[in-house]
Amino acid sequence: MIKVERLTKRYGSVTAVDSIDFEVDKGEIVGMLGPNGAGKSTTVRMLACYLPPTSGRAEVAGCDVFKESLRAREHIGYLPEHVPLPHDMRVNEYLAFRAALKGVPGRRIKERLADVSDLCGLAEVEKKMISTLSKGFRQRVGLADAMIHEPELLILDEPTIGLDPNQIRHVRELIKNLRRHHTILLSTHILSEVEMICSRVIIINKGRIVVLDTPENLRSRLGLEGEVILEARTEDPHAIAKLRALHGVKDAIAEKLGDWTRFTLHVESDPREIIHAFAVKESWPVRELSRRSATLEQVFAEVTHAEEQE
Repeated sequence: MIKVERLTKRYGSVTAVDSIDFEVDKGEIVGMLGPNGAGKSTTVRMLACYLPPTSGRAEVAGCDVFKESLRAREHIGYLPEHVPLPHDMRVNEYLAFRAALKGVPGRRIKERLADVSDLCGLAEVEKKMISTLSKGFRQRVGLADAMIHEPELLILDEPTIGLDPNQIRHVRELIKNLRRHHTILLSTHILSEVEMICSRVIIINKGRIVVLDTPENLRSRLGLEGEVILEARTEDPHAIAKLRALHGVKDAIAEKLGDWTRFTLHVESDPREIIHAFAVKESWPVRELSRRSATLEQVFAEVTHAEEQE
């Protein structure tokens, strides 16, 4: 669905996107992550035909997005980070207008309005002026606009920015449901969003792609198994040093909880059997021994930190 080859964007002497390559298959939801200024928004704007590249090429549904921009746009629905909406139109008027602009046949506009209104939860506001809408509803109108012409690809740039927790949950569920009919490229800086929604993740830093893989593969490739929580009762002043010496434990920190101590162990495997045997040997009463999987946040920190050290 998307094929990018050596895509580059420069602004004078500043390289915003530096010769990147990636592909997105039909039906995938792929998340693009990166720190502020990493090149995410520049990349999606080029793919959405809003920015010309300095060099390289990109295809959407077999159409070159730079040489065949109009044809490519027929296959693309784009939700920018800040949705530009007119204040002096009603929601249904605006969406009907946008549908006509995007080539939806007149006989189908009413049907498409009903479909996107239902999908995006706009029924209660479809006759309201856009100027009266909350941030959450404006974001939904922008998403409905992106979907009105039934594009094969949705490019969503920070789709939940500025929304409250309930609105964020609704938009995330909507995006997950859309994968049945659309390929989705999601640009965001919210790591939990990608972890919950996306099948693959692209991490971009300083204009370059540093990782492209599934979240699960990233954790295993980087040797990040997460944390083990041990709550035990001990007064041993050398407890942390002893735990750090155990096989599979990379680091340990301690927090006093009354008579108990919570040890948070950063691990590179799952050493719970070793830790349990050690606690028994030391005669430590234990009330919790559990494992937390590594989060995408840890993967992101590991990857971008490694880049900064180069």
